Amino acid sequence: MIVRPKVDAYAEEFSTGEPPWLAALAEETRKVCDLPQMMVGPMEGRFLSMLLHMLRPRRVLEIGTFTGYSALSMAAQLPPDGHLVTCEIDPVHAEIARRHIAASPWADRIELREGPALDQLADVQGPFDFVFLDADKTGYSAYYDRVLPLLSERGVIAADNVLQFGGVANPLDQNEDTVALRAFNEKVRDDPRVEQVVLTVREGITLIRRV
Repeated sequence: MIVRPKVDAYAEEFSTGEPPWLAALAEETRKVCDLPQMMVGPMEGRFLSMLLHMLRPRRVLEIGTFTGYSALSMAAQLPPDGHLVTCEIDPVHAEIARRHIAASPWADRIELREGPALDQLADVQGPFDFVFLDADKTGYSAYYDRVLPLLSERGVIAADNVLQFGGVANPLDQNEDTVALRAFNEKVRDDPRVEQVVLTVREGITLIRRV
């Protein structure tokens, strides 16, 4: 982790805890998934929930559902007529997400699309007020190109894992994901159409808006 474990644990202790439905989803994810750490978890879930509470979006797009923790965290802040489209390529993860979405109070606000994200986005129409990007890291550049034109006037993109455990700052780290994220970060930095800030939440989150 980027933040020292004791500091991270302290921050979690003094943040609002996860509600029972998210705790149940997290427990199942840890039991049955090979890489449960892919789940955003309580701190980032609460961060997303707070962020959406402030932004008040009506339409949200998520690329990378995993088992649905982030989608449910965000959907809880949508108005009754709000809509969240989330894309997941893995059928096992999608099945878990569908069950927990169906059991939640926000099932009518969430549309889960299964399959490669760019295929699923081919017929998706904007504008979206918020986009959460948390899928395969080598695809971030292509996803960014696709979703930036879909942003509403005050829309925001949140790109997850952009610091890759700090590896992006280490030129000796040539892991495929790290190299891809390094290129993505440079692309966003050099894009005159946007303004961005990189936050050190978990593995790093970049918030991006058009200017």
